[in-house]
Amino acid sequence: MTLAHGIGGVRDLPVPTWLFFWGAAVVLVVSFLALGALWKRPLLSTRTEGRPVTDGFSRVVLSTAVRVILQTASVGLLVLVFAAAAVGVTDPFRNLAPTWIYVIFWLGVPLLSVLFGNVWRALSPWRALADAYVWVRERSGAEARPLAEYPEQAGRWPAAALLLAFAALELAYSDPASPRALALAIALYTYITLFGMAAFGRDVWGRNGEAFAVLFGFFALISPWGVRDGRVRLRIPFAALSVRETTPGTVAFLAVMLGTVGFDGYSRTTAWRNLAARVEAPYIVTNPRLGELLVTGLHLLGLLVASGLVAAAFLGACAVARDMVNTDRSLAADFVLSLVPIAFVYEVAHYFSLFLTQGQFALPLLSDPFGRGWDVLGTADYVPNLAPLSPNTVWYVQVGALVAGHVAGLAIAHDRAVTIFDDRTAALRSQYAMLALMVLYTVSGLWLLSRG
Repeated sequence: MTLAHGIGGVRDLPVPTWLFFWGAAVVLVVSFLALGALWKRPLLSTRTEGRPVTDGFSRVVLSTAVRVILQTASVGLLVLVFAAAAVGVTDPFRNLAPTWIYVIFWLGVPLLSVLFGNVWRALSPWRALADAYVWVRERSGAEARPLAEYPEQAGRWPAAALLLAFAALELAYSDPASPRALALAIALYTYITLFGMAAFGRDVWGRNGEAFAVLFGFFALISPWGVRDGRVRLRIPFAALSVRETTPGTVAFLAVMLGTVGFDGYSRTTAWRNLAARVEAPYIVTNPRLGELLVTGLHLLGLLVASGLVAAAFLGACAVARDMVNTDRSLAADFVLSLVPIAFVYEVAHYFSLFLTQGQFALPLLSDPFGRGWDVLGTADYVPNLAPLSPNTVWYVQVGALVAGHVAGLAIAHDRAVTIFDDRTAALRSQYAMLALMVLYTVSGLWLLSRG
């Protein structure tokens, strides 16, 4: 069993790797031309709300009973994972917490969100605890009110900071799979989240400060399922992304989403590993803890630089597009949500092989979460298949996912362009820079994957 990230090496491809880069770029250019020729009016932005499904289906899915069952299970899992991290064996391969957090939770919930919508609202254990507190307080005759008003200018910056902190734990800390470190991280995140909900309200903090709620909420906008006015609605996939998003910190949050995954790929390259070795080498014998701290700082700097580069590339493309159409309108708010499908396919491309292999170990670990030799569910003897896919198949899935995600990003940005510009020529001109951005993101992503 391995907790290393699932970027599989490429072996014996039938054509040179560079042909995949060129092929991906050609697909994007052809898609751009097709969008310009065929997509002449808004098709997504006019269908963001979707159509309501039957009342019976909505009543069942949104019923209090279903919500309570899911929330009870989620709180139970949080307690179990925290207990395993805090008092279970310190071997990460025999403890449930590392596999559950980094594989089942981190990779599984985004998939559920894309398929079924904003399921995190019902699955979040922190939301469940806040709901339970409000319910008890209201039943006792007291009013549950936020302690303060959330500052509008703060926007999603707290969520971006917390997401970066999680990425730093996973990618910069020297022992991210340590159960005790994960127990501390769970306790700190729980405290911050519950404090934020108490201070500013459950919904407000969930929209702005709770990193995972914001993250999974963005992925849920890809889904054909949504909820509005107490009704489940069915819409065109990606339609909910074709809106103007003006909340401060949104670009920063999406840049962290993309940049941290991109850095994860680059940190596996020989060049980065050699750099880390050179930084640590002078202190390995005389002061190993200082060397370890310096490498952690180097990785943290890499995360910040990668996220900054993603944001700079996007904002630069928006500035060029704005100049090309000679408008005073800030196009970043119009095009920022086109990055959401790219963030999702980056996660798929980088981690789906890890999910397929390491995710299987959740079965025996659930039977013995503390590593004590138990077999509670009768699955302790389950033997996972460590090679469900060949390296070449992994590569083809990665390439296909990246190209599809960037084509979706192009389509979303194009739909926004034809929505906000009456002049079709201006709409097309605004997309030249976005095409260049998508090609840059695609080729960079493929290069990082090919280095793994």
